[in-house]
Amino acid sequence: MCTEDESGIVLSKYVIYSSIILIAYLHIKSALYIFVEERIFILINIYHYNNYYMRHKIDELSIDFLQLARIALTGRQQDVQLLLHRVSKKFKDIYPELTNELIGLLQESPTKVAPLRKYSESPLPVDLDSRLQLLRVEKGSLDYDPILSSEILEPIQQVLSERKMTNSLLKHGLLPTKSMLFTGPPGVGKTMAAKWVASRLGKPLLILDLAAVMSSFLGRTGNNIRHVLDYAKNTECVLLLDELDAIAKRRDDSSEIGELKRLVTVLLQEIDDWPSSGLLIAATNHPGLLDPAIWRRFEVVLSFKYPTKKQIEELVTILLNDEVKNPQIWGAILANTFIGKSFSDIERIIILTRKSAAINEIPLEQKIKDLLVVEDTMNHAERIKLSCILVNEGILSQRQTHELTGIARDTIRKNLKQN
Repeated sequence: MCTEDESGIVLSKYVIYSSIILIAYLHIKSALYIFVEERIFILINIYHYNNYYMRHKIDELSIDFLQLARIALTGRQQDVQLLLHRVSKKFKDIYPELTNELIGLLQESPTKVAPLRKYSESPLPVDLDSRLQLLRVEKGSLDYDPILSSEILEPIQQVLSERKMTNSLLKHGLLPTKSMLFTGPPGVGKTMAAKWVASRLGKPLLILDLAAVMSSFLGRTGNNIRHVLDYAKNTECVLLLDELDAIAKRRDDSSEIGELKRLVTVLLQEIDDWPSSGLLIAATNHPGLLDPAIWRRFEVVLSFKYPTKKQIEELVTILLNDEVKNPQIWGAILANTFIGKSFSDIERIIILTRKSAAINEIPLEQKIKDLLVVEDTMNHAERIKLSCILVNEGILSQRQTHELTGIARDTIRKNLKQN
């Protein structure tokens, strides 16, 4: 048995150990309490923040909904689409399903005429007096793709890519290009480029018929323009306003009557309301006649020029393919002859030459020789090169080539040996 002193020591140790354990327990409990209290405080704050954030977002959604209702009642489809784009971008994080549905709806572009179909089946608009249709529909395919310079082709390819990637644009709150203006002299490919764009998009090309649109009755022309644009807005198509200068002349021109000046105002309003689901293309041979306000309405403005020598060579090769033995050679030869002419002029001359050869029952190559002209703009080196091609291909004799190009026969023979 232990003595009284030993028992006291044991008891003292027990009390000390118990006190240490109790102190440690209370300390841990206090720290745990503080930790739990802090987390509860954080959760309460998060709850209040989320509650405030959600209330704020709901308030924003309510404001946007009221704005949408207000715009919808005015019938401005373009403004409705813009607001829906903004809403889908703003709420894509908290309402992803709603955002996806809105984007799908915007892509589908339901119309007043056909709200459940993509294509409108309503009849083409007509002039009330003449009963002539105000639009022509182009659905046929092109014989060949337009020959476009890189300055023209690259912006058009951008527009086509935007149409294919509309989903990506909408997710970032962006809209595809909706309007383009083509300027340049007649016959340089403006209308053909519009047809090509429509064919690449797989949509019909609607062309404004100016002869039917222009009316002698006061105010009737403006109404016809509205009918045309309203119809095109509600149809999946590409609309071409050819000869835009006829209906969008400068309003400061004192020689123009008030009716045409009012027509420009109508046109400006309609272009502003054009939906991004459609594509509006306008073309003019006289850009200097256009009202300055018209230019700002078009997102892409392209200036078409007369074809270069290389473009002419490509066109002639296409037009004479399967018609002559060496279309590439004739393309290189005639490229010099046709410098300064438009695409349409060159095509017209080639077709007339083919017709003449067919009527007179002579080989086409023989008839094409009549087209050979050496322009004064050709330098000496170009004349020598042309002479060598003509003689080497057996198209002309050395004497005939000398008469055509002015290059001496000795010079021709010397260059033929070197080549």
